[in-house]
Formats: sequence, structure tokens, C-alpha cells
Amino acid sequence: MTKNPDPLYYSDYLELDKILGAQHPKSGNKTDEMLFIIIHQAYELWFKMIIHELDHVRAIFDTDNVPDNAGEMSIATHKLKRVVRIFDVVNRQVDVLESMTPMDFLEFRNLLLPSSGFQSLQFRIIEAKLGLKMDQRFKANYYKNTRPGGFSQRDYDAITGVESEATLKSLIIKWAERTPFFDESLWKDYQARFPGGEDIHKFWSDYKQIYRNSLNGPVEMRQLDELDRVFYKEGLGEFSVNAMRAVLFIMLYRNLPIFQQPFDLLTTLIDIDEMLSQFRYKHMLMARRMIGMRVGTGGTSGAGYLEGALRQHYVFKELTEVSTFLIERSNLPELPRDVMEKMSFNS
Repeated sequence: MTKNPDPLYYSDYLELDKILGAQHPKSGNKTDEMLFIIIHQAYELWFKMIIHELDHVRAIFDTDNVPDNAGEMSIATHKLKRVVRIFDVVNRQVDVLESMTPMDFLEFRNLLLPSSGFQSLQFRIIEAKLGLKMDQRFKANYYKNTRPGGFSQRDYDAITGVESEATLKSLIIKWAERTPFFDESLWKDYQARFPGGEDIHKFWSDYKQIYRNSLNGPVEMRQLDELDRVFYKEGLGEFSVNAMRAVLFIMLYRNLPIFQQPFDLLTTLIDIDEMLSQFRYKHMLMARRMIGMRVGTGGTSGAGYLEGALRQHYVFKELTEVSTFLIERSNLPELPRDVMEKMSFNS
């Protein structure tokens, strides 16, 4: 007869002995240093969850076909929204950390040398999985330092290894490039208001003129050259012309049922960028408050480094810049029947 296992107990399930026994202050200021340790351990637990969610979403998009109206798209968006919620919690933890005064921090700050939050492997992996490359980072040489204050060789190799994988950004670009709504056969009944010749799609010929008409004054008119570069010639950043056109098309016609889920996905990616920006901003302000103009414990320029990272470390900035090129909803070209049928959930 099989013996029943012991009933599961709360602390055993959560392995609280390990978690609650993992705080070991180095100084006599045990209250404030304990707070410092617990906050950063909580960060790392949340980062672990974020990595888990990003891996799931990347797996969904790492395929040749992600139907816009299928369950996988909904799951991916839901998980990315969870990432946004987690970062909201993480950002609010900074408020708790700021209950410690600069002099409280000085009591144990020198005992932390040369370690620093810069060395958070999981945070750097999150950035890399999203799509932030090593050479795109502010003061990229900091990230290549494996001396004291930089990464261990193992962690550096782990970060560069993640960069060799398909990032969420690269997968989103491929998904956008597969948008099937610009096949010429679908537009045969479309009557162009501003024909631009055989070398340009009828919709985009119209859009260029409608956008021109929406601009006010010589300063805004300069954006016409940028529209031409982004949507007709080069693309923007890592997004190709076709990917940028798909993103713009989704945002323009987001009220159509088939585009509601993709639009939600794109705006959630923008939300993640904003949450990461808030995280960096709050840490920059905290660094200024706690150490003023001192260098960071790991040897970076402290608040100066954090300010540079805040300006430069946007992953999905191409998505936010699409707003520059939107037009009034009342001026949107009417789509032909074949395109509308293609957009139908029944197609």
C-alpha cells in the first residue's frame, strides 16, 4: 500500500527558509541595509518572471504565421501586459527605497564596492531579449568591461549569447512585414485620389498627399521628407519600409476588428518602453538624491550614466515615432471591398 505523502505546507512550498535566510547585511546599519537588500532581491524575482513571459511571447512569434485573430496573439498581448504591470510594481518599489536618507546609505555604501545594480544580469537579459543590442547602449564600453565593477566573464557571455537569439523586436518586425493587405490584386477597384504613377502603390500615393495637406506651416512641412524616407525609401531604425507601413496601417485602421488585437500589441510594446524609461528615470533621480555627483559603486559616472541610458535605451522608439505621420480619422482613404473582405475574421 502506497504511503500518502506529507501534506504540502505553505513555507515548504515557497521554500521560505531559503528566501528569508538570504539577507546578510555587511554593516552595523542592519535596518537600512536590510531594506536595500530586500528591495534588490525583489527586483530580481520580478525580473525572473519578466524573462519567463518574454520567452513565451518570443516563442509565439517565432513562426512563419501568427494569425492576428487567433488565440496566440491574445496570449502574447496578455503576457506583455503582465510585464507592464510587473514593471509598475518594480517602479513603485523605488519609493520604498527612497525612505532611506543619503546618510543612511553612506553607512554601508563603501562596503558594496565594486558591485552595483549595473551588474544585474537579469535586467540586462531583459533588455537584450526585447532587442537592445550591446553596441546601441549608452557608453557601450561599460558593458564590455569584465574587470572589477563590470560583468563577470560568465555574465558577459550570457548577455552576448542572448543577443545572438531572435529578439522580440526582430520577431515583431518579421510579423509586421508579413502583413498581407498590400497585394495589388486586392486594390484593383481602389480609385486613387492622387495617382502617383505605376511605381507607387495607389494607397500610398494618396496617403502622401493627404499627409501633406494635414501639415501646418513650413516647419511641419519638413516632415514630408521624413515621411518619404520612412515609408517610401529606407524605413526607420531596424524597421523596414514594409514593416513601417504595416505599423502605420494598423494604427490608422485600428477600429477595424481584425486590427484591434495587433494595435493592442503595438501599444503594449510602447508601454513596456515607457515603463523601462520610468525605471531608469526614478533610479537616476534616486542616485542624484543619494550620492549627488559621486561615481557609482561599480565605477560608472553614477547619475550621469543613468541620464544617458534614459535618453538612449529605447527599444521600440520606431513605434512611438509613427504618431508623427498620422492623419485625421475623417480623412482616411476608404478601403476597397476586397481589402475589407481580407480583413474579415471570416476570410
